[in-house]
Amino acid sequence: MSIMTYRQAVHDTLRDEMRRDENVLLIGEEIGVFEGSYKITAGMLAEFGEKRVRDTPIAEEGFTGAAIGAAMLGLRPVVEIMTINFSLLALDQIVNHAAKIYGMFGGQARVPLVIRTPGGGGQQLGATHSQNIELYYAFVPGMKVVAPSTPADAKALLLAAIRDDDPVLFLENLALYNTKGDVPDDDTPAEIGRAAVTRPGSDITVVAYSRMAAVALEVAEKLAETDGIDVEVVDLRSLRPLDRDTVIASVRRTHCAVVLEDDWLTYGIGAEIAATISDGAFDWLDAPVRRVAMAEVPLPYSKPLETAALPSADDVTTAIRQTLVAVARRAE
Repeated sequence: MSIMTYRQAVHDTLRDEMRRDENVLLIGEEIGVFEGSYKITAGMLAEFGEKRVRDTPIAEEGFTGAAIGAAMLGLRPVVEIMTINFSLLALDQIVNHAAKIYGMFGGQARVPLVIRTPGGGGQQLGATHSQNIELYYAFVPGMKVVAPSTPADAKALLLAAIRDDDPVLFLENLALYNTKGDVPDDDTPAEIGRAAVTRPGSDITVVAYSRMAAVALEVAEKLAETDGIDVEVVDLRSLRPLDRDTVIASVRRTHCAVVLEDDWLTYGIGAEIAATISDGAFDWLDAPVRRVAMAEVPLPYSKPLETAALPSADDVTTAIRQTLVAVARRAE
């Protein structure tokens, strides 16, 4: 076991997989000479050369399409799109080609492609560079979408993504890059499509992913210490496939739930989770499912306004307390 940052876990996993399998290659803007905008690919060009670390023009549709073709021919490209916002320029390639080729052609070709891309607000990058638009991709059959919240999960899920024969969108929240945690030394991949109960509890279930899963744990530990509230935290880890069974089982134990997401409320991932709970645990609920999300505005550049728009630990704490008050009133 080693302690490292989320950034280092992604870097080391990429490097180790490239050493393990010569078919793994990296494609993206400024990932070679500049070593990546977030230094995830530091040292890669020097070690593996230009054949396997391919700097590209600023042309997301073009180099994503090239990576899809390479994957169909047996390579395992890992594409870095500088931010998830820029993936919109490759939307047709991802949604209409990577996700559909296996199904449209009766399994004659696989697309073992990974698209790594960071997102999220809080960095004062403005409305067009601060989005969480993973919903666009989690909506599409044929895609797999994973969202690790810890360095350990970043390693395990990236291993799984690179070794998977289907296209995988690998989400990295910018706010997580410098967070630290224990990372196992072995190279055992995670199971894509399996959520994790990161903190068992008995009073209420909190469901989250990516940055908000880390916030959920922080709030849960604080509430246990200050209020004696025992929060169970479910980290989705995978948005497609979605582990509905773990979510339902947790809510059936605790009888109430709060769902967190770092995105807009309307039509969000949280809506799908709330519907899942309604379908599978309605008769166990002692209060309505509450959702916490960001303000429904283009994210402001102004730091105070940006902070106010993003969901916070205080927002989560308030939602948990309000839900438990509703439970108590029903019991009276």
